[in-house]
Amino acid sequence: MPGPFREFILKIHSRCDLACDHCYVYTMTDQRWRERPRTMSPEIVNSTARKIFEHARDHGLSAVHVVLHGGEPLLAGPAGVERCVTALRSSSLEVGVSVQTNGMVLDNGYLKVLRRLGVKVAVSLDGDRRAHDRHRRRRDGTGSHAAVSRALRLLSSGPHRSLFTGLLCTVDLRNDPVTTYESLLEFAPPKVDFLLPQGNWLRPPPGHEPGATPYADWLIPVFDRWCAHRPPETRVRMFEEIMAVVLGGSSAVEGFGLTEPASVVVETDGAIERSDMLTAAYEGAAATGLNVLTDSFDDALPLTIPEPRSAICAECEVFASCGGGLYAHRFGADHTFGHPSVYCADLFALITHIRGRIGRELAALRRP
Repeated sequence: MPGPFREFILKIHSRCDLACDHCYVYTMTDQRWRERPRTMSPEIVNSTARKIFEHARDHGLSAVHVVLHGGEPLLAGPAGVERCVTALRSSSLEVGVSVQTNGMVLDNGYLKVLRRLGVKVAVSLDGDRRAHDRHRRRRDGTGSHAAVSRALRLLSSGPHRSLFTGLLCTVDLRNDPVTTYESLLEFAPPKVDFLLPQGNWLRPPPGHEPGATPYADWLIPVFDRWCAHRPPETRVRMFEEIMAVVLGGSSAVEGFGLTEPASVVVETDGAIERSDMLTAAYEGAAATGLNVLTDSFDDALPLTIPEPRSAICAECEVFASCGGGLYAHRFGADHTFGHPSVYCADLFALITHIRGRIGRELAALRRP
């Protein structure tokens, strides 16, 4: 049995005000979002909060983290967000709350509400205007970069700065890597999280060719640029996690090292599900058949155990650092997840590059 859930992803609003063509929620194989209510009802919110408290209590957890997600969670409105946060904090459990947003409706008024509630904010931004607007467009085809930039200027400075946790950037091979990274730095993010496009062996990511390393080739210049600056201008989660496992530590997130999933999703209808990144595999890949109105999070624990990693991975020299990659990226033609990541070659190249640089720098420190 896996350990208890420590992170709960609440889909408080299941629709979005953008039509991003790389979105893993709406553009992948699983289209069950169409059948779900737009917003999470007060009944579902209250039941979710109660079940989180019971799960934490039964496992001796003093604190958990909740991510308000979507769709676009801020479309639930300030009152809807406040109702959710109030319910989550109605017990003795310490509940940290953050929101992952596209930033489109993030204005001063909304930020004041979030600051009063102590809700941290992460924003999705894919780089400069050209890079961002290539995918993150409104339904009429117009870009969203200008609106997101305005929101980020409000968030990243002044009284709201303490809410800002970082930027989420989806990698696009057509964008220059260093230019993309430096455009993110313009907003002084505390952290940058690079996201590889969702894909698997049945539905490979853009630019994928067996044995080729286009994503490593994109990320390595960013790593070298990031690593060369002392002190670092920001944290980069992917690089920090790889460095941690290369140095013999453990990763705090799934997808690097041998860390297993410790999060669970609650949809707007109360369905308890595994990661929504599984939407790229097949319809219902994330489903458990459970609901917060009738079931507990303990009931979901055995249903979230991943399939065993590939035997090929176990023989690889970077297995302890890579761990087979993100679970969603291992899905193959036999309709199982028992394969190396579709990003296997990229992960190997990136990890060995980082490992080599760390080794050289440690060796230089040992020299008299």
